Amino acid sequence: MARFIPSSLLLCAALLVAACGEDAPPGSNPAKPAPFTATQVASSQGLAPAQGFAHQAGGGIFATSSGGVVRLRLDGSKAALAPHPKNVATPGNVRATFRLGPHSALVETDTGLFLANQGWLIEPLWQEVLGTGIVATAQTADGAAWLAHPTGLFQMQGGTLASLKLSGQPLSGITAMTAAPAEDGLPGLWFARQGKLNVVVASAPGVYQVRGTDAPLTAGETVVALAGLERGTGTAGEVWVLTSTRVLRRNTEGWKTVELPSLPQQLMGAGRFLWARADAKLFVFDADAGTWGVAEGLPPGTPTLLAVDESGCAWVELGGQALSVSKAPAPRLTGLHQGMLVVEDGLVLRAALPPGPAPKSVAFQLDQAEEVSSAGPDYSMGGLEADGSTLKPFSFVNVTPGGHTLSVVARFEDGTEARRAVPFTYQPLTSTPGYARDIRPVHEARCAKCHTTGPGNPLNTYELWKSNAQLINAAVRDLRMPADGPLDPQGIALINRWVASGMRP
Repeated sequence: MARFIPSSLLLCAALLVAACGEDAPPGSNPAKPAPFTATQVASSQGLAPAQGFAHQAGGGIFATSSGGVVRLRLDGSKAALAPHPKNVATPGNVRATFRLGPHSALVETDTGLFLANQGWLIEPLWQEVLGTGIVATAQTADGAAWLAHPTGLFQMQGGTLASLKLSGQPLSGITAMTAAPAEDGLPGLWFARQGKLNVVVASAPGVYQVRGTDAPLTAGETVVALAGLERGTGTAGEVWVLTSTRVLRRNTEGWKTVELPSLPQQLMGAGRFLWARADAKLFVFDADAGTWGVAEGLPPGTPTLLAVDESGCAWVELGGQALSVSKAPAPRLTGLHQGMLVVEDGLVLRAALPPGPAPKSVAFQLDQAEEVSSAGPDYSMGGLEADGSTLKPFSFVNVTPGGHTLSVVARFEDGTEARRAVPFTYQPLTSTPGYARDIRPVHEARCAKCHTTGPGNPLNTYELWKSNAQLINAAVRDLRMPADGPLDPQGIALINRWVASGMRP
């Protein structure tokens, strides 16, 4: 397989000097975690106590206790995952898996890196740029995907890697990284390096600033872990910092010290939920409700947090057993993911229900509008067509542009509820792109190497794109394609608009 390895790819970087402050600790914010009986789903596969990837539609991709990799479903059962037949390298023992987007993961093995996507382990063309040793990955709100490695900080651009350099030198030595808004609210990438906390922001397309922060770290205080929470409807995202002595939270109100019953050893965030592990205890924070909980009823032993997802679910390894743990059962959504940009006026939005008894009803609610009820076994916001089985799209045509939240709630016979809220942005169609002018350049830049002669199905003509338009649209919208990393938000919106406007040549 041909390889393209970029040489001396640089992103312009400017340093705004701001030393980490050594001021007195900020105001205290005592956490008062309320005990809850944890909802647990056991996995059919033993997992290694290593970094994992949790899929917001349920399940995830994890390293197994035997050194392999497994793709799990929401109910803990195995799903298909195999090396792609066009790979040159053979995956070795799996060290960890890392998130690249809502539906794709980076799998690190002792023989190299692989992308897990649509049931395949795909050897990326850029893997020899890095090799093994990934520290962390993150995806910022502007759609950029970032990889921290002992040799530097890299951004995925156009299916290749670009190295972010500071004064001509790589940003090596990063120990922790997460995506969260910078102090001025811009999409930011926070990282710890050489005892200091920094944040990367885009000052112009392709030009990045590396800034110091006003984090109130004291002399000798080191950063152990970083976690970012995404924005909600009407609320901004925020960054959390686990240090050697405390937990810090920064939102629009500034920095605060969060006092938990004991200092955590792990901190992970996704969506609007934060999980912390302190000795044998698991704590969860719901940023929308502003409440803390502590899990009870877990098997004996000290859990290891593997991954967390946007529904509030954590995957843990405990005594050789793998469990998904949540405060309560949560429905998942297909057709819409956290923070998604919607440009079409109609989407099929379906609830995937948690394992367990069937609910007596399922309802969807857009913002504060009246609930829309739906009947099973497939729960679609648009309901069903006249044939009684085909899912009908929900129309956004009367929805105002801007930020919204779609909630789904399943109600059960015993009076309990399972609820999930997904923020998204609606930006209705305003232009009518064409294939030759707008789509073909995207194909040539990001799709041609796999979808001309293989390994993917050919898509090198207008007719092939048109006949496969719905499949392509769903794959790029869900960030499952391209296989070497998702398109930026503008590229995704462009394909969405082309399909929604009639697929003009």
